[in-house]
Amino acid sequence: MEILYGLGFLVLFAVSAISGMMLRAWLPEDHFSKDNMEAVSLGTGLLVTFTALVLSLQLSSAKSAFDAANRDRSLYAAKLARLDECLRNIGPEMDPTRQRLRQYTAAVIASTWPYEAAPVVEGMPDVRHMAVSGEDASLKAVMNEIGASIDSMAPVDTAHINMAARCRVNFTMVEESRWSVIEDSERAASNSYSGIVSFWLVLVFFSFGLQVPRRMVSAIVLAISVVAVASVMFVIIDLNVLYGGIFGITSSSMRDALADMSR
Repeated sequence: MEILYGLGFLVLFAVSAISGMMLRAWLPEDHFSKDNMEAVSLGTGLLVTFTALVLSLQLSSAKSAFDAANRDRSLYAAKLARLDECLRNIGPEMDPTRQRLRQYTAAVIASTWPYEAAPVVEGMPDVRHMAVSGEDASLKAVMNEIGASIDSMAPVDTAHINMAARCRVNFTMVEESRWSVIEDSERAASNSYSGIVSFWLVLVFFSFGLQVPRRMVSAIVLAISVVAVASVMFVIIDLNVLYGGIFGITSSSMRDALADMSR
């Protein structure tokens, strides 16, 4: 889908530039006097400056949001592994809870990255109808079950009391990190905002096509500009798709956490 968006931007900007060149060929030559072209250049320069500023801000915002989501996902995986380690230290009585944690982690991997090979943990929830992003009721139920099991621990000595308290803190951190990941996935960029920027770029390339002379070198430079700006729009759209596309967040941190739990 992101590639289709990129091709759509490429076609849209190319058509606008070609339309400007066709209009230049159709209009009488006296429309392209020095005074007229200077006025057009001033207007185009203002539009280019403003559009370039907004486009750079949009790209920076998309990259910052993607980096934050990637960092939150890595922290989430690390906190899951830390919780499992804490449960392991308490003793074999927490093995059923650790198994539920492994089932939960495997289900998260399988549902978030459905086009990758899914990890298999016996008893894991069915992921066929889970959403790629956002909160899922069945995963929430598993997490609540893990939390209830941790809260029900009744340690008998000081060492286990301290470990149980540490596990409860780790579970709270996992829950907070889980909500950060959910909020990241639901924080989508506004399509209307991208549409407005695209409209400005259409006007820019139409103005370029209106001003450039019908020469091969000018056409090549204009084509390079179209491809370059369309690729920037593609990158912005692709960065907003956190778990897909070219720049999507990988499952490596979650798989590493699951592998650590299975040792």
